[in-house]
Amino acid sequence: MDPESESILAETRAWVNRVVIGLNLCPFARAVEVNHQIRYVLTEVTGAEALLEVLESELRLLIGTDPAQLETTLLVHPRALTEFDAFNEFLGEAEATVDRLGFSGILQVASFHPQFQFADTEPEDITNATNRSPYPTLHLLREESIARAVDSLADPASIYEANIVTLRSLGHAGWAALQAQCKRDAIVNV
Repeated sequence: MDPESESILAETRAWVNRVVIGLNLCPFARAVEVNHQIRYVLTEVTGAEALLEVLESELRLLIGTDPAQLETTLLVHPRALTEFDAFNEFLGEAEATVDRLGFSGILQVASFHPQFQFADTEPEDITNATNRSPYPTLHLLREESIARAVDSLADPASIYEANIVTLRSLGHAGWAALQAQCKRDAIVNV
């Protein structure tokens, strides 16, 4: 793997550790990271059709692998769908691919993007950062694992609420500092 690709994956891993796990945005992420059950995949494709092919391949790999070995996949695509609107439109195609493969109810695709914006929020709203990754990323998840994790919580809605509080208290300056630290971590770990 070339140094740029290694750096992109290192920054993504740093984001998972410092942001997703470090801020406890996803209370289920720590266990799969500690148990080395996350597959980090970087694709150099530049278009939606090529990305759909890679997505299909990764969905098939995930479903065909024992969850004890591979629980989830982060498909990082830094050169495809770099504009959020195009990425957001693509998510319907991603879901259609899950359906076409017969994986509905078994696997799902979550979305992360550097420009992520929830409906009814302004682009600069700090709460959008819950889904802001260093690079466009599709997160492939097992629905059974999600259901098990959600069932273990007394109030699953509290995750979203806690994330809003966390990001608002972090603020834009704190978010920028965290992003910069992820970049520094990537340099050190390449």
